[in-house]
Amino acid sequence: MKSGRQSKIIELIEKNEIETQEDLAAKLNAAGFKVTQATISRDIRELGLTKVTIESGRQKYALIKNEGAAQSSDKYIRVLCDALVSMDMAQNILVIKTVSGMAMAVAAALDSLRLEGVVGSIAGDDTIMCAVKTVEDTEHVIARLRKIIADNRK
Repeated sequence: MKSGRQSKIIELIEKNEIETQEDLAAKLNAAGFKVTQATISRDIRELGLTKVTIESGRQKYALIKNEGAAQSSDKYIRVLCDALVSMDMAQNILVIKTVSGMAMAVAAALDSLRLEGVVGSIAGDDTIMCAVKTVEDTEHVIARLRKIIADNRK
């Protein structure tokens, strides 16, 4: 049941621009899978789905396939560049603002970069708080992120 449902989720997000968990639940219910929001949330997490920005500027769920570290890294960097709005620091805390709904995806991108000094991060809807070991490390993380974004916006 679970694997069939998750296969259907992948099929649905590849064929449709599904923006919300509610949209996904409606499509699954229409396909004969009776699901709850909690089930959808678990499936999204287990499948590693993330939201990506599409040409219209809207967002949809997508599966970032692990086709090698370099390709996965490129996708994470694209998410970082597209969704990061601003960065600021308060001592050793880095606060990152993102496009609404994209904080989790940007936090995943940050995790994939394995930036030295970052202890961990917490993501909300449009804000990420990263705990960094020292103030100096925080400054280096900001500089590194700015360089990544600048290098990839050319």
